[in-house]
This record gives sequence, structure tokens and C-alpha cells, in this order.
Amino acid sequence: MTLDHLLTNLSPVINPGEYVFISITNSEMIAQEEIVASIIEKEGRSVIISRDYAESVGLQYQYVAAWITLEVHSALDSVGLTALVATALAEYEISCNVVAGYFHDHLFVPLDRSEKALKILHQLSQRRKI
Repeated sequence: MTLDHLLTNLSPVINPGEYVFISITNSEMIAQEEIVASIIEKEGRSVIISRDYAESVGLQYQYVAAWITLEVHSALDSVGLTALVATALAEYEISCNVVAGYFHDHLFVPLDRSEKALKILHQLSQRRKI
């Protein structure tokens, strides 16, 4: 799949809710069905969960994000998609934390900049359609 095809069919959508990143050392602290994504680091397990859930179980967090899914089916060996997306958002000083799923890429952007991020991603996709 070409980069042009991926960008033309980006189809970004904001998932409902607010999401936070936390680090835990005991994975039993969190119900597995509440985890959106996780990775094990040497300092502990980083997990992304809903803000509502984090608050309901008393977990501390610092960063609140919106979750944008790029609905284009991207391959794990695609080259350049996340770089172009992150660069487009960086031009507007919007941080972008990317998680690659098997079928889609998922972006976690600051909650208060999510609508701007979505607009930028739509514009990026539209430029490729011209």
C-alpha cells in the first residue's frame, strides 16, 4: 500500500471519552478490559485508560488526551505515515503519541487541541486527493 493511498484514505475520527497515561508496577491494579493500550518498560507498565476509570479507582495522571483513530487500514510495515502525521501536527505545536494497532494507527493528542488536530488531519488527507 502506497503512502499516497494511506494519506488519501486517512479517515481520522475522534473516539468518545478522555484518556490518560499512567505507569503501574502491579497489573492487577487495573481491570484488563479497561486498558486501551499498554507497553512494558523497564520502569513499569505504561497503560492508557479512560480518565473516568482512572478517577474511579483513584489513579493519578498528568496528561489528558483525546483518542483519534486513523480508519485507513495501514500495514505495520508501511513507511512514512506516522512521520507525516506527527510532522503535520507538530507544525501547530500539537503533541502526538502514536500507538500502532494491527489494523489502524491511533493518535493520542492533548484533549484541548483535539478538534484542531482532527481538522489538520482532514486537511492533510484532502491535499492528497487533489
